[in-house]
Amino acid sequence: MKRALGVCYYPEHWDEAQWAVDAAQMAQIGLTWVRIGEFAWSRLEPKPDKLDFGWLDRAIETLGSAGLKVVLGTPTATPPRWMLTKHPDMLAVDAQGKERGFGSRRHYDFSHSGYRAECARIVTLLAERYGKNPHVAAWQTDNEYACHDTVLSYSSAALGGFRDWLAQKYQSVDALNRAWGNVFWSMEYDDFNDIALPNLTVTEPNPAHVMAFRRFSSQMVVEFNKIQTDILHRHSAAPIAHNYMGMVTDFDHFDVGADLEIASWDAYPLGFLSDRLPATADHRIAFARQGDPDLQAFHHDLYRAVGRGRWWIMEQQPGPVNWAPWNPDPLLGMARLWAWEAFAHGAEAVCYFRWRQAPFAQEQMHAGLLRPDSAPAPAYAEAAMVASELCEATEVEIGPADVAIVFDYASAWAWQTQPQGRDFNYFHLILDTYKGLRRLGLNIDILPPDTADLSGYKMVLAPGLATIAAPLMAALQGFEGTALMGPRTNAKTAEFATPVPLPPALPGLKSVVARVESLPPGLVVALEQGGHFLRWREKLQGGKVVEMTEDGWPALVAADGIHYLAGWPDEIALDRILASLCRRSGITTDRLPEGLRKRSDGQRSYYFNYTTAPISHGAITVGSADLQIVANGL
Repeated sequence: MKRALGVCYYPEHWDEAQWAVDAAQMAQIGLTWVRIGEFAWSRLEPKPDKLDFGWLDRAIETLGSAGLKVVLGTPTATPPRWMLTKHPDMLAVDAQGKERGFGSRRHYDFSHSGYRAECARIVTLLAERYGKNPHVAAWQTDNEYACHDTVLSYSSAALGGFRDWLAQKYQSVDALNRAWGNVFWSMEYDDFNDIALPNLTVTEPNPAHVMAFRRFSSQMVVEFNKIQTDILHRHSAAPIAHNYMGMVTDFDHFDVGADLEIASWDAYPLGFLSDRLPATADHRIAFARQGDPDLQAFHHDLYRAVGRGRWWIMEQQPGPVNWAPWNPDPLLGMARLWAWEAFAHGAEAVCYFRWRQAPFAQEQMHAGLLRPDSAPAPAYAEAAMVASELCEATEVEIGPADVAIVFDYASAWAWQTQPQGRDFNYFHLILDTYKGLRRLGLNIDILPPDTADLSGYKMVLAPGLATIAAPLMAALQGFEGTALMGPRTNAKTAEFATPVPLPPALPGLKSVVARVESLPPGLVVALEQGGHFLRWREKLQGGKVVEMTEDGWPALVAADGIHYLAGWPDEIALDRILASLCRRSGITTDRLPEGLRKRSDGQRSYYFNYTTAPISHGAITVGSADLQIVANGL
């Protein structure tokens, strides 16, 4: 498939006379896609049932006449002010019981039936009007589900929905009491209507209650999205995407993705490093203007899985953002490097956010391809360069991977619910593992937790997977490659109880986790062969020991190809263990210098230098903030 570039555009922000000028300029520098409309509800429907689609008709025609393809967003992330007058109870409520009000965006509760109906109405009107428009070549539902911590709501609408969901799931309150272990602390219920939401309790609520609410809340997002996709599919053959956010695990993206043709995500490398990624001060400074070398790639691989092969970047950072604690300017070359890295991981399109920097409101400090005065910003030339290179390049394929990591949103909820150690974070554990594989120069696939076939891989890893689903357990039993599980894999039942037999209960493995401890900063457990466990350690009994800790406990055990790691390894231990398992699995590795990363597509290797100095590796030298594409075997 031919790869393409795009941009996010807001015609409602600019004088209509500017639209044709902008469209011609977009086409001139080689852009193909333009996303519009996702925040425009107040202009589409200024008052209830008073519709104005004329301006959008003209905007779509203007863009399409310039040869651009439109991604039309549904405007449900920004309900207009009159909506709140019509539905005063539609607002989400935070864990402290405070309403989350009007004046920015995402001010709605996913479970509110009245707002769902309003969304279905506006999406139907859009789909009927533009479903067969030749210029509307794709759709986007809403915008950034979960942004601003908006999945979990403690409203009356959520309470009623949660009680109904529990009644359907458990059928009887006695079954719920047994499943949750409510005999503990006399928490037993007599009726589903007695069950409250798991907030404002004296101390921590029952973790089974919390997990049930997390599953319900995720399902509300899935249902909200499906309302829109069902309507769009009835009226349009164009593919539908949603733009997920990086490092967000509040809902199950695989479940939402089941109703979409394309998964997309919004990539802000500098913002994520500054705002979300745990890293040393030295690491933050070293990569402050480039972003972490692995975080973007991880999300590329994740959303390739969510999209079942089809994925985009819907928003790519072009310059400083406005929302992180600190907002550096990217190094020259990074807007090009980030785009090419996405294409190397299989992206169909990369769309920069945004065309012109807004001179007003909350995002006026967020850079675009153009400045507010329409002069080109630095990324403008880089986008034009990428577009030119794509025209000249051969097709970029999705390279095969020998290694896969299982990623599970419910496991993220589980370890947020009961971390046991303040710094135990499922996403960070997965990312650490991914980073170790990337340092070895490997292609990596991400797999959903219900994967039933592992036959295409030589090695599969599932650290921190709270509960192993039956399809995956069956696949492990017949897997002929190497599996690395743990720590904390298969440690809970689906109802958040400790299973007996004790974990990890893996095929052929005769080891059990007899005791666990979380390790505060500064307390580590040394391994005999080098490196340490940090944050988390398990004391195992039984089984074939591969490695020991210096204090005399098994660190790594195995049964045939199934391996279990009894702690959170530091970089030294992880690199050594992964290299050893790759050798066992017949996987060729390529240990990369710090800051240099690689992705291969079978015929070519793409090298990306995230550092501020040239890097030599074998026969190649890659300049700072630059990339190099070489034929495999060079």
